[in-house]
Amino acid sequence: MIEPRSSQLYPAHHSCKLTFHTFPPSDFFHFTATINSYSDAHSSHQLNSNLLQSHKPNCEMACSTYSSMVSRLFIISTLLVAALAGNFYQDFDITWGDGRGKMLSNGQLLTLSLDKASGSGFQSKKEYLFGKIDMQLKLVPGNSAGTVTAYYQFYLWFDPTADFHTYSILWNPQRIIFSVDGTPIREFKNSESLGVPFPKNQPMRIYSSLWNADDWATRGGLVKTDWTHAPFTASYRNFASASKNNAWYTQQLDSTSQGRMKWVQKNYMIYNYCADTKRFPQGLPPECATTNL
Repeated sequence: MIEPRSSQLYPAHHSCKLTFHTFPPSDFFHFTATINSYSDAHSSHQLNSNLLQSHKPNCEMACSTYSSMVSRLFIISTLLVAALAGNFYQDFDITWGDGRGKMLSNGQLLTLSLDKASGSGFQSKKEYLFGKIDMQLKLVPGNSAGTVTAYYQFYLWFDPTADFHTYSILWNPQRIIFSVDGTPIREFKNSESLGVPFPKNQPMRIYSSLWNADDWATRGGLVKTDWTHAPFTASYRNFASASKNNAWYTQQLDSTSQGRMKWVQKNYMIYNYCADTKRFPQGLPPECATTNL
């Protein structure tokens, strides 16, 4: 979650997985690329890319993906004006967890652990506005299940718990592009001319946490974390952010990237709110006419 530089502070206990969010002070705006790793009867792995808007944010809306185990891994960001590859010692502080969060390998690796007593979390030292951020994550393996409330849902084409994969957001004044291992999975264009909010004014921090939310996040708490598999550990490495003068500031998807995104949408997307007329009986949100995915 993100704490804006204003008097409007958002609660610090939401549970989501790998997520990038912004909350401008004038309105609640939540954009996220959420990786939900779980094992169920189909041994599937799911990714959710959401865009939620509301004047009355609550935990159910802000936490778009719910799972029983490990749950709560999220990187929340306003993309970065920093430069070059990051060192966790230089760029982040471990903020809670009583030693469950660790920086290893001279600051090149960060791990968050969760046991029955507590989870852990970290945040960036600086606030940022616009940019491109990459983070490699190896998500927590194990048994988990739950319900998902999201605006977009994808089945990943790989096992996110078996190895590190790169999750990226490019954010400039014209668009936000979500990518996995260099493959774009969603583009959200600036449609302020249609009255659609777009985050562009509020610097933010990066937050990430790993914690248990099985008291509410999985089918109302029906599915519980299997603590016999604890501690659960998620690993982060190769954090990088682009400088303000780089090409990302005006970058857009070329024809090849658009084709790859359409391939993902066709083969792996299982839900698209812009096609859900039952959810929006009075008409689809205006951004559905302009945004890809």
